[in-house]
Amino acid sequence: MKQLFLAFYRKLEETDMRFERYLKNQIDWNNRLIAITGARGTGKTTMLLQHIKEQYGNHPDHVLFVSLDNIYFSSRNLYSLADEFYAFGGKELYLDEVHKYPTWAQEIKNIYDDFPKIKIIFTGSSMLQILKADADLSRRIRHFQLYGLSFREFLIFEGLIQKSQSPYLLEDILKNHLAIAQKFNNEFTPLPAFQKYLKFGYYPYYQEDIAGYGERVLQTFNTVIESDLPNVERIDFYSINRIKKLFYILSEMVPFAPNISQLSQMVDVTRTSLMNYLGLLEKSHSILLLKKKATGIRQMVKPEKIYLQNTNYNYALAPENPQIGNVRETFFFNQLQQNHDVSFTEETDFCIDGKYYFEIGGKNKSNIQVRNLEYAYLALDGLTIGFQNEIPLWLFGFLY
Repeated sequence: MKQLFLAFYRKLEETDMRFERYLKNQIDWNNRLIAITGARGTGKTTMLLQHIKEQYGNHPDHVLFVSLDNIYFSSRNLYSLADEFYAFGGKELYLDEVHKYPTWAQEIKNIYDDFPKIKIIFTGSSMLQILKADADLSRRIRHFQLYGLSFREFLIFEGLIQKSQSPYLLEDILKNHLAIAQKFNNEFTPLPAFQKYLKFGYYPYYQEDIAGYGERVLQTFNTVIESDLPNVERIDFYSINRIKKLFYILSEMVPFAPNISQLSQMVDVTRTSLMNYLGLLEKSHSILLLKKKATGIRQMVKPEKIYLQNTNYNYALAPENPQIGNVRETFFFNQLQQNHDVSFTEETDFCIDGKYYFEIGGKNKSNIQVRNLEYAYLALDGLTIGFQNEIPLWLFGFLY
């Protein structure tokens, strides 16, 4: 255990506190059992270390952070670690990447029940079935999902706006977009910054190597599918290859209104397997599925359109010539889905929360398609300031 603590202290000493993810201040850290899931590379580990460092400094003796892929667990189990930690007065146990530990759910439940004075906070893959892992465990968990950087966070990360700049509610942007846009135009130049974000701003690691960022994004995808997915789902090598093939086929076709039978033939799988693969790609934060607003069994029908999960994928897969209309729609869908219900509608590109209708386009797009709809708006790229129901697309990056 001494080696675990020493490694933990080194991590704390090296943890940068200058930038914090949006979720850090939304979590009630007083809960006894907290789960944080999210896509690989979004900053879950750093967020935990920042919280610990902020609360307890660099050398807390009653707190332990450990990744469950540590070689320590090749000969010991998690429960025995908790038992020893508790005997030394341990109170808070932070567990990283639990999806890499096969019996995580059962052992965390046992720790929770047998050591009532220990608080457990753990992170895992976005594919982790938290609510299905164990009925008794799921009732006790407070679950939080971490998404990639919003445009607002990217601007803070780049030092273009103040760290104290909070998100806006969607209703605030719809009603006050002129004043909000003018405020930001006085602080930075929106359009060049927005173009940078679309290309490389979604994952915090972009600053480490911008030139090689696109390649790393695709390497991250491969790691998720080849490593994280088998740790969460019972899936074989054949299926992994088919899922990767499906992703690369979709990347050349998005935004794609899927013909499931045709797509099944292209991937060489059954319709049922294809629908399952689409669900896994969505859970892994690789694609976005746009569906009709539905409840119950109707939610299982095929999506109306498929997008890549974020615009950095668009540029990583087609660095020289991404389809700009697709990029715009992907950005809007990606930023809205964090706090809102985004659904398909025949009238416009998107319906938000079953109430607001949006068409996405360039600055010269006509409002003919929305002029007879109540609560209808144009989200337009290339605008610095909007007018009436025409709103700069980049403003929708301030929702989280």
